[in-house]
Amino acid sequence: MPVVNRIADYATDMAKWRQHLHTIPELEFECYETAAFVAERLRDFGVDELHEGIAKTGLVAIINGQGDGPTIGLRADMDALPITEETGVEYASRNPGKMHACGHDGHTTMLLGAARYLAETRNFAGRVALIFQPAEEEGGGADVMVKEGIMERFDISQVYGIHNDPGNPEGAFYTTPGPIMAAVDTFDIHIQGVGGHGAMPHQTKDPVMAACGIAQAIQTIVSRNHYAVEDLVVSVTQIHAGTVNNVIPDTAFLNGTVRTFDPAVQKMVIERMEQIVQGQAASYGVEARLDYQIGYPATTNDAEKAAFAADVAREVSGPERVVDNMGRDMGAEDFAYMLQARPGAYLFMGQGEGPGLHHPKYNFNDNVAPVGASFFARIVETAQPLS
Repeated sequence: MPVVNRIADYATDMAKWRQHLHTIPELEFECYETAAFVAERLRDFGVDELHEGIAKTGLVAIINGQGDGPTIGLRADMDALPITEETGVEYASRNPGKMHACGHDGHTTMLLGAARYLAETRNFAGRVALIFQPAEEEGGGADVMVKEGIMERFDISQVYGIHNDPGNPEGAFYTTPGPIMAAVDTFDIHIQGVGGHGAMPHQTKDPVMAACGIAQAIQTIVSRNHYAVEDLVVSVTQIHAGTVNNVIPDTAFLNGTVRTFDPAVQKMVIERMEQIVQGQAASYGVEARLDYQIGYPATTNDAEKAAFAADVAREVSGPERVVDNMGRDMGAEDFAYMLQARPGAYLFMGQGEGPGLHHPKYNFNDNVAPVGASFFARIVETAQPLS
């Protein structure tokens, strides 16, 4: 793969950075040790400005190019997941119950590699803003950074991000114009019944049966209430009720996720879910409450910026290794908030075969870090060339 030669020279260092980051996974906004490591590297590289403590542990580093020009933003997420690692690697997590199971250690490393190169060469006009973000998995760190004013404060005109993609060829890129990842919402359903002896169900108002009825009825939202060509997922992911085999409990609880792209579809789901929960509760003689939480919006690429990013990716990885119309993914990503604030694009980058994201045996492939760093560097040099 034709990565930038100078960045290829960093490959060993980048693997060391990534593997160190892998040992110190941190959750949500609590990325203190990770941020300290990133800040130390950025100072070593000689960035012109380093702004810390944004969204608690986020950072923005500024590198000045040669001459006047706009500021382009590049983003990497830093947080990990509450998963117990099962990789068996020598650099496995030192923090019990936490691991980098989504490759954010690799994303951070790729942006550090680009930072080192850009600070050394400065072969671009204007400025680059390197955004290291906490709390992508939970907490909406991108939203917090945007609300704290990073786009205005650093005069960012466009913004780009990458996510690794297990199962696709190493260094291949995938993107699409318009929506690329879904909006994600969460729902909790609390059911209050009347418990009793399992041998005497006629004396109870059974919340377990109500939970089963609600879980099944919710699926009709997808199958009977929306147009089939509009992407929609409604999944019940938890049902909790009862403690022993001969007692009907007083309460039951359901939880799940909704993925949409169209706000009108999202609105329909909320309305139908409320109707179903109340209707099913009435039919089983119990009380039920829906708590619906609207989460990250859909991640929507600017069409022009997505086409531009795909062209840069072709330069880095070859024309045959770039798909610029991949379609839409039902996963979610808080980079959506940055794309709402500024035009830009989000891409997936293949990292070869292996366990998938959020799996306890997942591990970022260090071979692709120079590819991602080269993409970031060439985005800047191509978007803001020296005259």
